[in-house]
Amino acid sequence: MSILEQFLPAYLEEVVGDRFGRYSKYIIQDRAIPDVRDGLKPVQRRILYAMYDSGNTPDKPYRKSAKTVGDVMGNYHPHGDSSIYEGMVRMAQPWKMGHPLVDGHGNWGSLDDDPAAAMRYTEARLSKIAMELLRDIDKRTVLFKDNFDNTTKEPVVLPARYPNLLVNGVSGISSGFATEIPPHNLREVIDACIAYMKSPAITLEELMSIVKGPDFPTGGLIMGGEGIREAYESGKGRIHIRSKTAIEDLRGGKQQLVITEIPYQVVKSRLVTAMENIRLEKKVEGIAEVRDESGRNGLRIVVELKKDADAAGILAYLLKKTDLQVTYNFNMVAIVSKAPQQLGLKAMLAAYVEHQKEVVTFRTSYELEKAEDRAHVLEGLVKALTILDDVIAAIKASKNRSDAQNNLIAKFGFTERQADAILTLQLYRLTNLEITSLEKEHRDTMKRIQYLRSILDSERKLLGVIRDELTEIRDKYGIERRSDIQGEVEELKVNLEVLVQPEDVLVTLSQDGYMKRTSMLSFTRSGGELDSAGVKEGDVITTLLQVNTIDNLLLFTKKGQYFSLPVHAIPEFKWKDTGTAVVNIVPLQKDDAIVSVIHVKDFSAALSLVFVSKRGQVKRTELKEYMTSRSTAVAACKVGAGDEIISVATSDNTGQLLLVSRDGMCIRFMESEVNPMGRVAAGVRGMQLKDDELVAALWVNDDEGEILVVSDIGYGKRSLLLDYPIQGRGGRGVQTFEFKEGKRVRSNGTVIVAAYYCREPLDIMAITANGDKQVANSEKAPIDERKSVGKPFYGIAKDDRIISTFIRTVPDISQKAD
Repeated sequence: MSILEQFLPAYLEEVVGDRFGRYSKYIIQDRAIPDVRDGLKPVQRRILYAMYDSGNTPDKPYRKSAKTVGDVMGNYHPHGDSSIYEGMVRMAQPWKMGHPLVDGHGNWGSLDDDPAAAMRYTEARLSKIAMELLRDIDKRTVLFKDNFDNTTKEPVVLPARYPNLLVNGVSGISSGFATEIPPHNLREVIDACIAYMKSPAITLEELMSIVKGPDFPTGGLIMGGEGIREAYESGKGRIHIRSKTAIEDLRGGKQQLVITEIPYQVVKSRLVTAMENIRLEKKVEGIAEVRDESGRNGLRIVVELKKDADAAGILAYLLKKTDLQVTYNFNMVAIVSKAPQQLGLKAMLAAYVEHQKEVVTFRTSYELEKAEDRAHVLEGLVKALTILDDVIAAIKASKNRSDAQNNLIAKFGFTERQADAILTLQLYRLTNLEITSLEKEHRDTMKRIQYLRSILDSERKLLGVIRDELTEIRDKYGIERRSDIQGEVEELKVNLEVLVQPEDVLVTLSQDGYMKRTSMLSFTRSGGELDSAGVKEGDVITTLLQVNTIDNLLLFTKKGQYFSLPVHAIPEFKWKDTGTAVVNIVPLQKDDAIVSVIHVKDFSAALSLVFVSKRGQVKRTELKEYMTSRSTAVAACKVGAGDEIISVATSDNTGQLLLVSRDGMCIRFMESEVNPMGRVAAGVRGMQLKDDELVAALWVNDDEGEILVVSDIGYGKRSLLLDYPIQGRGGRGVQTFEFKEGKRVRSNGTVIVAAYYCREPLDIMAITANGDKQVANSEKAPIDERKSVGKPFYGIAKDDRIISTFIRTVPDISQKAD
């Protein structure tokens, strides 16, 4: 037979699937997931049993951890010493377990995530409460199985005389399953067990009136009553754990934040480092120093603040940005009947009570067997003492011990067990006092037998025994709740003033899309003039805003999108610097452009944003709809194909809108005719256009002031607002400019490029196609009839055209440059 013929063909998927299936089964059942009955993973159970078996108990001296690890590895857990010692360390750390199961002596780590000393240096023994997990294990209460090499036996589960799974919690990750069960208060859990035993139909609400929620050994404030309820109902839920903090006053008007409890499983040193980094990087204003003052008196972290700092605001920021507050996700998975299950609170209590019924039943059967055996022996002894002379004579007449035993059985009807007990009876037991005590012991043993049988015959008595023993443990080991519970999750709102120093600044946007933020001090030191601003050659500042660093800007684009830009997020430059391209600040698309920059102090203000498109669409939406925390583009208005936004402005919803078209038509209507719409609506028709498009949208009022229009070759004129009648929205409007036509007539332009509402003199800059820049005051344009032809307003060369205009504003620096 060839070598190849000795192999059977197999598919890789089947082989890998089979092997991985076996591996997963082992990991889930025998490594990472706890048993619902005793709440222990196999390695923990083996450590506790090995310590118990070797007499490493609380009433004995400490023993080297290395010896325990060796016993566990050699007898029960052949997986390496590190995993065993790590399991042992966790059971000895009081900040991880509500009731440590190992009483450690030496360096067992710290809240700062310092590792425990090597096992050759540390010593340990079982804690007192761990003995309650092992109590009665020698009375056939639990099943034992062969160890890995069949040389000894180990328990499948511990008797667990209290609900350890809920009391100490557990965390583990296996193949396909994970578990996260938080620690609970011993008193509450035992009271819930007792309540369940009294009434198995108890509701979750009634159980939750006893078990308020988790109780972490590190304390803290638990928020999220609904999350706790979901977890106790389904096994999955989410809560928030917040540190215990206080704001203390110091001398000189200063304050400090004091943290005395931190969330469960948060590493203190990393938390302190994170807060120190916030101070160093100046992410928040007002932190002077961060100190860890923890010691023998407990945990204490101090965040000292600068004078006049907003203590509450800084605390809110730290809670939001560091592990001072964390989320905790319940995932209550445990092994039930050799399979993992996700369990709610009631299911866990039910599984534990069923386990205790078995444990107490097995223990009672064992004790009954022992009592019946003792009663049988005592019965024989009492009978022998009543016929003592005959018994002695029979023994004296016997050849040897075996013959004596047979003679007692044959002559007096003793059993073999009784005869053996009579033969080992000591002479002092023949005194009257001893005879009386034997009779009393026999009566007591019979009463004990009757009591044990009554437990086995009545479930009510069985539950009564469990209840009494649980109550005893509760009274002996119960502690006060350490974690406070708050039903509602408090939303953390961080005031911008905490993050940013409020300061009046100038924000500029140039024609070529360069943006910068400049301090008022830099502006004044540079001469305090608009013309001294730094721009690229051929560029010009088109938008200048006097704002505060805690304000917001809304940048609207011609494609109907917008960006929310906090002023403090705009890079700061000196007044004579160019600034940075706006695409470096917001992700603006290449084929898009900013058409309006709106300064917003308060999004809750009773204002609207009004959008006007090139094709005459008008849309009004409340300002609050545009509040967002997103830094990416957000839809601001639906824009049709071939259309684009030409203007966005704020309005108090009481004004009139005047639209001016490229061909010199104009319509004036009440803004209230445009009903408020949703953020992404397309709007309604503002003006009927035919082969025409809008070039301007003006807000007017009270028939005061003039309308200035400018043509593409620089002709302009003003006409009284009174000459523009209020019409209904959607009409064709009236003429606002007459274009000269004819071969021998000098043209005054072909299209309107700009329009302005003048109630006071305005400096208007025009930029031409050839790059020429001119400034003209609105007073220069003559006031004429609405249909007039206008007069030269700008001196434009014959082959040139105006491509854009804007009002040239000069910042008011009075009382702002300190």
